[in-house]
Amino acid sequence: MLGSFLPILVLFLIAAFIAVFVITASSLLGPRNSTARKLAPYESGMEPIGAAIRRIPVKFYVVAMLFIIFDIEVVFFYPYALVFRQLAGPGLGAMGIFFLILLVGFVYEWKKGALKWE
Repeated sequence: MLGSFLPILVLFLIAAFIAVFVITASSLLGPRNSTARKLAPYESGMEPIGAAIRRIPVKFYVVAMLFIIFDIEVVFFYPYALVFRQLAGPGLGAMGIFFLILLVGFVYEWKKGALKWE
């Protein structure tokens, strides 16, 4: 039984070897002369103004998480679409309940102002 996994193991070993080889070769063959100009921060061809670390508003992360949550939940519509004829009425009812739960969650987030970008 484990013999069927041998090609996958060989693939992982080859990938690990190539990764280690490329990193080692680039460090051995690449130039090492670093100057102050090369070590200076680079941002759009201009010297940076102000601190490089800025606080990002929490609203950005909230919108990103909401997008991921709804994106993943919508993926569940695809398997249903493939077999909706075999599921008939009970499948339509289950998907309707699922969609209703998604809709209630979306309306709740909308009313709470989670989707407003200020």
